[in-house]
Amino acid sequence: MKSLSNKVKIINDPIYGFITIPNKLIFDLIEHPYFQRLRRITQMGMSNLVYPGAHHTRFHHAVGCMHLMQKAISVLQNKGIEISEKEKNSVCIAILLHDIGHGPYSHALEHSIVEGVSHETISLIFMKALNKEFKGKLDLAIEIFEGKYKRKFLNQLVSSQLDVDRMDYLKRDSFYTGVAEGNISSERLIDMLNVVDDKLVVEEKGIYSVEKFIVGRRLMYWQVYLHKAGVVAEKMLVNLLARAKYLASQGVELPSSKALHYFLYKEIDANFDSETLKIFSRLDDYDILSAIKDWISHDDKVLSLLSEMIINRKLLKVQLSNQPFKDEYIALVRNNMEQNGWTQEEMKYFFILDTISNQAYNDTESKIYLYYKNGQIVDIVEASDQLNIQALTKPVVKHFLCYPKGIKMA
Repeated sequence: MKSLSNKVKIINDPIYGFITIPNKLIFDLIEHPYFQRLRRITQMGMSNLVYPGAHHTRFHHAVGCMHLMQKAISVLQNKGIEISEKEKNSVCIAILLHDIGHGPYSHALEHSIVEGVSHETISLIFMKALNKEFKGKLDLAIEIFEGKYKRKFLNQLVSSQLDVDRMDYLKRDSFYTGVAEGNISSERLIDMLNVVDDKLVVEEKGIYSVEKFIVGRRLMYWQVYLHKAGVVAEKMLVNLLARAKYLASQGVELPSSKALHYFLYKEIDANFDSETLKIFSRLDDYDILSAIKDWISHDDKVLSLLSEMIINRKLLKVQLSNQPFKDEYIALVRNNMEQNGWTQEEMKYFFILDTISNQAYNDTESKIYLYYKNGQIVDIVEASDQLNIQALTKPVVKHFLCYPKGIKMA
């Protein structure tokens, strides 16, 4: 295993400037092949088809999160919160590895070739494998990651409605997409953090930063993460991989890398064994992209056409609606597709009816609390004089319908 020299290790990040790797253990974790794979996993899936600059990776994000966590712990320590060196190190490791289980194009694999296995589950499997390799040094990090550690505020820093994960991805994704609305003040938010009765709180003077954070998150979801072209591109990728998985189950041989071949031709459940984990650690965006380019010339019409449409950005037509589409209209779209020669089997992949939803602030989960000088702790919804914060607690659902362009609708 590589040793850390006396020279301080730093990473130059476009968002925060120089990021210091605090110790040998974290340096060795970053150097590990499991973590280095994140350099080859895009942070925003297919969003670069909408925002060309969105090519940053899960590696960028994970290291940025570790940096913000270091800042947050220092702020809390300076305010008199006792946090041991072991706790500080472990919570930094927990946030560094929180996304290590993401597959190619981030979420697409969870809904296709490894269906039913979430990236959080795989992250935990990776962390346990690393813990074994590093002789138990990740015990506390795993406990914090799972929310089982007695000091709950440490888990809240990793996973809550005001965690450093969200603070980094909103600011980072805003930078790389050029969508300024997501450019939150993560530094200001961190400076305002405190802990009261083992609960993470924001000091009252940070109220406007919290409001901007919640509103910024809402705008980023509708403008970026749930942009209709990005949504349909990801759905098409999911359908493409599902088609490949189906053909594989029928014994059709598909050109693919060894890692992708393994997952196409083997049924995977939530119990990753050591062999599956090792092969998954070799699977990244490049396996998928290379296969898609090959599949353009495949004999299967569905596989070939979806591959060509994704590579050349010839996406399905998308219609959005605040209300469910009427049955009569859905039947009309399907009928017109049939009239244009689309079979029922092909429609499974080229006709998409689904919903997207966004809830900027969930007041039924771990709430964001403001801490007043008089000792009072109040939920941000009650504390804010902005009526729109109350409105943002309600989920907004939009319905969308996708079908091939060129289908004429009456």
